[in-house]
Parts: sequence; C-alpha cells; structure tokens
Amino acid sequence: MKRLTFLSFFSLCFCFQLAVAQSSREILYVGTYSVRGSEGIYTFAFDRKSGTLQPLATTSNDKSPSFLAIHPNGRFLYSVNEGAEKAGGVSAYAIEPGTGKLTFLNQESSQGSGPCHISIDQTGRMAFVSNYGGGTFTVLPIGADGKLGSPVENIRYTGSGPNAQRQDKPHIHSATVSPDNRFVYVADLGTDKLYTYEIDAKAQKIKPAATPFVSITPGGGPRHFAIHPNGKNAYLVAEMGSATVAFNRDPKTGALTILQESVKTLPAEFTGNNTSADIHTDPAGRFLYQSNRGHNALAIMSIAGDGKLTLVGHQPVGEVPRNFMVDPKGDFVLAANQNSDSILIFKRDKATGKLSQVGEPVKVPSPVCLKLMTLK
Repeated sequence: MKRLTFLSFFSLCFCFQLAVAQSSREILYVGTYSVRGSEGIYTFAFDRKSGTLQPLATTSNDKSPSFLAIHPNGRFLYSVNEGAEKAGGVSAYAIEPGTGKLTFLNQESSQGSGPCHISIDQTGRMAFVSNYGGGTFTVLPIGADGKLGSPVENIRYTGSGPNAQRQDKPHIHSATVSPDNRFVYVADLGTDKLYTYEIDAKAQKIKPAATPFVSITPGGGPRHFAIHPNGKNAYLVAEMGSATVAFNRDPKTGALTILQESVKTLPAEFTGNNTSADIHTDPAGRFLYQSNRGHNALAIMSIAGDGKLTLVGHQPVGEVPRNFMVDPKGDFVLAANQNSDSILIFKRDKATGKLSQVGEPVKVPSPVCLKLMTLK
C-alpha cells in the first residue's frame, strides 16, 4: 500500500510538471507572402533555453497572409490577405489549446486593396486593418466566438506627398493601439500624417481625437509606430527618410508633439538605396530597434530619460528585414528576412542593447510577420 501511494504521488507530481511545461510552451506564428513555395502561415515551437525554433505545422493560405495579430485571450489569430483580388481580405483562425494548431473560422473584406497590417484592441472586440493600396482604414468587430463581423468603420483619406512615385495618394500602413486601449494611431505613408483616434470598445467605434493628427517632414513616409512602455514617448518609422521620429505623448489626450524630427538610422558611410520598415522598444524601454531594408540591418538606438534617441550601433541580418520582434521578456530578437527566406534569432544584451546571433537561419519562404505567444 505504501509503495502504491508513493507511485501515485510520483505520477501526480510528474503529471503536474508536464502540465506546467505544456502550459508555458511558446509558439511563433509566421505570416508570409505567397511566393517561392510558401504555403501560408507557419507555426514553430520556440525553445527559450536554446534559442531555437522547431517547425510544427503550416496553415494553408495562398492569398499572402502577410501580417498577423493574436487576440488578447490567446484563443484566436487573424491575418490580412494581402494578395486577395480587388478588395483585400481578413481571415480569423481558432488557436487550439496545447498545440497551437490553427483552424479557419471565417473571412471578411478589408474594404480596401493591399491590406498590410492588422492589430486588435485590448478588449478583443475590434480589429484595425490598414489598407496600403486602397488608402483606407477599416474597423471590423470581433464576436465572442472569435469570428469577424462586417466592417463598422471604413475611413477613406485624401491627399498626397512630395514623392510622386510613393506618395501619389494616401497609403495607410499601420494602426497601433495605446497601452491603455484609449487611442489608436494610424500611419499614412502617402500624406506624411499620423492620425489619432479615440477608441470606444463598448460601442466598437472610433472617432478623431481632440488633436486628430500630427505631420512629419514631407517625404518621410510614416510606416510603423511604437509606444514607449512609459506611455509618455512614442517613435515612428519614416520609411523613405530612413529615420525615426521621436514624440512626446500625452497619455490623457493621446496628443503627440515632436521631440526629435529625424533621427538617422543608417551609418554615415552607407550610400545605397534603403527603406526603413519595423520598429520596437525593448520591454524595459532602454533601447529602440528599427529595421532597414537595403542596408539589411537593425539599427540600435539608446533611449534617454527624456525619451530622446541616440544611434549606438547596427546588427546585420538577412536580405530585406521587413519585420522583427523583441520577445516579451527582452531576452531575444527575431528578424524576418523577406528576400532571403529566413528568420534569424539573436540573444540580446540587456545592458548594451547589442545582439549576438544564435544558431543557423531558420528557413521560411518570404517571412513577413512574427508573432510569439505562450499557449494557454
């Protein structure tokens, strides 16, 4: 009887440890363009101890499921379908607990061509979709079952910028939700404006904020936006200027005022063509990273106490680093290299912000977006 009791206790402990291990399993979802044999959305297991990725599954989607967003409850994933004909589409998927497997739920129109970015408000009731080609910003409601509803907002913009090729009309490139879920910031590459909207999550609506927009240097090309963990500073990619614009941010009103007009992110000796892409702070708010396509590196900037930036270095990555991510614990940076079909993993020095590569590149056809989550 004592032996049976001991074995039962041992088995119980083992099962508990297994359950804890499974509950903390980290999954990386990779959005791609439908080129060079890409099958859609790729799923990997991330091993934090070794800093490696192991392939798990592929979810079929031939419409370029480029940018992804994960629902705050961890049960659903959303992709823009950038390659959809005419008006783009947005797909919803259920995430299977324990495995991370994706199951298609439904699809809705993005109400504009070339959807290139999607974000979810923190209540999980609204999806914000940026249509680059159509120059529109669309809000889709999300039901309790994770499915997308018909658009409740579709804002069409007007205007242009000084670059006749890139700024002939509005090109909405991203929508970033504030940490308190009160505001969403919409970047328009075509008119050099960053719009601010108030969020009414209960009504699933938005409206222009008291200060409805801020303009940057003409020809800069707003792309992606990152809000500092303190909520009082924010940073914008000027894609065509290969620069970062630093802002002071009023958490109460959402208003932005320019702190630094144009922080250059390229080495002084670089003379080639370049466009900047993605931007993220580390969790502690001490460093800012920005990807450069052409220079093919991540610019590393230190963040001072007043929010100002200083360029401190560069980390070479693959060809055309369209998207990257800093993991929530600040230990790693993962870079998606669109043209070299690879993901590179870097260990991050939290004191200096510098990066060192871990292992070999992970092969994925045309990776565009990386989203890491812990399975529940």
